Amino acid sequence: MFLAFLAIGGCATDFRSGRAQEPRFDPRYLAKTEIDRVIDASRAEVMTGLRRLAHKLYRRNPWEWKKGGRLGVDTAVDRLFAGSLDFPELGGRRGGNAALFAFSAAYQGDRILAVMAGLIGMVDAAFEHKDDFYVLDNLDEQKLYNCARNIEIAVWKMSSTRNANGGLLLVSNELDPNNPNLSFEREFGRIIGLLDFLAKVVADKHGRSITRLTQSIATAVFLPVGSL
Repeated sequence: MFLAFLAIGGCATDFRSGRAQEPRFDPRYLAKTEIDRVIDASRAEVMTGLRRLAHKLYRRNPWEWKKGGRLGVDTAVDRLFAGSLDFPELGGRRGGNAALFAFSAAYQGDRILAVMAGLIGMVDAAFEHKDDFYVLDNLDEQKLYNCARNIEIAVWKMSSTRNANGGLLLVSNELDPNNPNLSFEREFGRIIGLLDFLAKVVADKHGRSITRLTQSIATAVFLPVGSL
């Protein structure tokens, strides 16, 4: 009877066609807890947010995708999310090192590629390089928390790092009172909130606490999030 109950719980009926259809059983759900499903959804939302931000940054800084020889914004973003983060122009840099390289005066390549590849790598490491979670999988709340702080650091660098002429290396928010655009800030804030929420969920699940590090944002360094 218990097995039958589990089987029913793993079945789904599709009503989209207007009539009930044969229930479909997906055995994956037998190995997933509610928290696993929350993690799956949160990771998907974070990655979708990063992709949205990459699009927005390339539209605001079109000269960056042109540096990389791309044909347009879509091809530049597709390259970022193709799977591998080993981009030749980054010289083997990943995670925080790649993100920092984006703001280096010595780097003349696609700065959006560098900073977004760094953020994607850090998020992927915080989620233990997985995109599907099951009951035996574990996350580290400290890595998730550190990843959220790292995104805050990257946002600050984007809004404050300037070139030799005094202009921003990467244009994001528009602070003109006559035509403000704070969509970048909102999207980054949503991602940071998701990571912080998930860090608390994972910490509560295991009865652990998060070490909350205090550092000046102006001199902050990227925190470790595990193997990249």
